[in-house]
Amino acid sequence: MKINEIAFVGYPVTDVQRARGFYEGVLGLSTGEYDEEIKGMPGKYWIEYDIGGATLAISNTWEPAGQSQKGPSMALEVEDLDEAIEKMKSSEVDFVSEKIETPVCAFIMVADPDGNPLTIHKRKNS
Repeated sequence: MKINEIAFVGYPVTDVQRARGFYEGVLGLSTGEYDEEIKGMPGKYWIEYDIGGATLAISNTWEPAGQSQKGPSMALEVEDLDEAIEKMKSSEVDFVSEKIETPVCAFIMVADPDGNPLTIHKRKNS
């Protein structure tokens, strides 16, 4: 078996409108082609965001990981980490960790409104 690429990363959410406020309002993502209620599943939504050739999906069709820090995780590469940190602070996002520096990158870890972890990441060579 040969795997060619990641088709999408899916994050579970409990409140679709609140999650959209975070992903679209705070992170500034734009929806992709799929942004609708799932046919035959009233009140259940699947929303996709295209990010640099990959897709992030959010949906209320399964339960989020919450504060356990188990479950899905992803890192979002940003142009300016300090700017991203200020945006997260001004938006009152929950920080899981403050800025961490490594030899190859710097990052913070935050949580979306459902407690799903996100790493906001900046490679040092880019």
